[in-house]
Amino acid sequence: MKPNIRIGYGYDVHALAEGVDFWIGGIKVPHTHGAFGHSDADVLIHVICDALLGAANMRDIGFHFSDKDPQYKGIDSKILLRKVVDLLNDAGYGIVNIDATVCLQLPKLSPHIEAMKKTLAQTMDIPVEDVSVKATTTEKLGFVGKEEGVAAHAVALIYKK
Repeated sequence: MKPNIRIGYGYDVHALAEGVDFWIGGIKVPHTHGAFGHSDADVLIHVICDALLGAANMRDIGFHFSDKDPQYKGIDSKILLRKVVDLLNDAGYGIVNIDATVCLQLPKLSPHIEAMKKTLAQTMDIPVEDVSVKATTTEKLGFVGKEEGVAAHAVALIYKK
């Protein structure tokens, strides 16, 4: 008999722009540059949404919340994450855990990781110990290393209730 668990993966990138608020993991991180996008461009929440949707075979964040739809212009990505969790709940899935990595040269995210984990856990209504957030640089290589953008990866494990 096949176990009732599923895994999903998410990947996203956003350009960094001067004078834009930097929202990541549901919190505003002080910096001279922020991620640019249709919503608040929270790359970490976007990859978590994609990982959760992928695990449930529900397509991706762009399918559910198109960047062509004006209702999502500037939206708080925590709202999108909550809607994704509701979609999973409606389909009979629960979240086991999330493991995510942000690739960013600057600013250093280590001082903000615990606040991100707490915010993400509250948004998904799961224990904070079920949310792992890590950060790394790319050793000054590529668009991340040149501080032109931010990237993130996430894996989500879900189960059928």
